[in-house]
Amino acid sequence: MSVPAYTSDTTAEATAIQLQCFRKLTPAERVRKACVMSMRNRLMAMEAIRRRHPGLANDDVQVAYIELAYGGEIAANVRRWRQERRA
Repeated sequence: MSVPAYTSDTTAEATAIQLQCFRKLTPAERVRKACVMSMRNRLMAMEAIRRRHPGLANDDVQVAYIELAYGGEIAANVRRWRQERRA
């Protein structure tokens, strides 16, 4: 049975091999890989924000990422918390 590719640049055969490799990992190794992939995704998203808005301070880039990932309400809470902390 062929496993469908989960990305547009990966063949079904490559996906099947990748899944076989993942299945051989211990649970701890899987969690570690997931954490590394998640961190890479966050860093890539923040780099994209920096490219689109080169004048933003690092704190503002982080809040922009929070808004993309978790929504405007949480980002507004973070902004408010940061302002209160500075006061």
